[in-house]
Amino acid sequence: MRLGVLDIGSNTGHLLVVDAHGGAAPLPASSYKQPLRLAEHLDDDGAVGPAGVDALVEFTAQAVRVAEERGCAETLAFATSAVRESVNAEAVLAAVQERTGVQLEVLSGADEARLTFLAVRRWFGWSAGRLAVFDIGGGSLEIAGGADEAPDAAWSLPLGAARLARSHFGIPRDGAGPDAEALHALRRDLRADIARNAGSLLRGGRPDRAAATSKTFRSLARICGAAPAADGPLVPRALRLDDLRERMDELVRTAPADLAELPGVSPSRAHQIVPGALVAEACMDVFDLPELEICPWALREGVILERLDQMPHLTVA
Repeated sequence: MRLGVLDIGSNTGHLLVVDAHGGAAPLPASSYKQPLRLAEHLDDDGAVGPAGVDALVEFTAQAVRVAEERGCAETLAFATSAVRESVNAEAVLAAVQERTGVQLEVLSGADEARLTFLAVRRWFGWSAGRLAVFDIGGGSLEIAGGADEAPDAAWSLPLGAARLARSHFGIPRDGAGPDAEALHALRRDLRADIARNAGSLLRGGRPDRAAATSKTFRSLARICGAAPAADGPLVPRALRLDDLRERMDELVRTAPADLAELPGVSPSRAHQIVPGALVAEACMDVFDLPELEICPWALREGVILERLDQMPHLTVA
């Protein structure tokens, strides 16, 4: 069966098409994505403006056409924090449905964390033991942990890389960034926010394995020496705290145009690397983790896997 999953994220709209059947890993068939950067283009009142709505509608309509051309029997469409937290979310969703016929499901932050955890658990398997999962998106940070397929704890914080780029670094970052005092305050605040619910993850014991997903973590791992994407998803990759700390001062001092020249960094997200690195560093400090293993599966795969679990008799055609 061919499934599509349409993910309207805070940074990017992404349609992933997979071939799937019960008992097997979803096999990617094609991908279509466009930068939307909704988290960075909210107005002062927190609303998605007309240009943002138009871009979202245009992308969604094209994604529907791509899904049809690729033969998807079903397309699962959802939106995350940028739409969820916008003050005009209902109007945005209504415009998308009226103009494209697509009804976007808005995932809660807890559901984002839960579904991402499911994907990471399936990727690493039961041998991972008690698992902790971190995902830095454009608008939010998701954290989840537990010993089963459903996490014991799963929550979301408004600490996404694009959100912090907007609030603390400007858009685009001008190369100077916060001064030393402001940077210290930001680091302190990030740790306090992340630590507030840390006990809910650690109550069942320290994780046996800690993993990270998302473009931000993949880019940071690549900057710090992990294998390139061209080597394939089965190559082990990790982000080590010592390596990240060695690069942090350099990253903070570097202008976005130069950050875009680093391996694994796309020009459209270069200004998000520093805030993303600060969040990653804070997560590893708060939970006393020397490294995070990079998992190639994340929220989209979690959505697909949960749908497959609801179709127990799905077999190869």
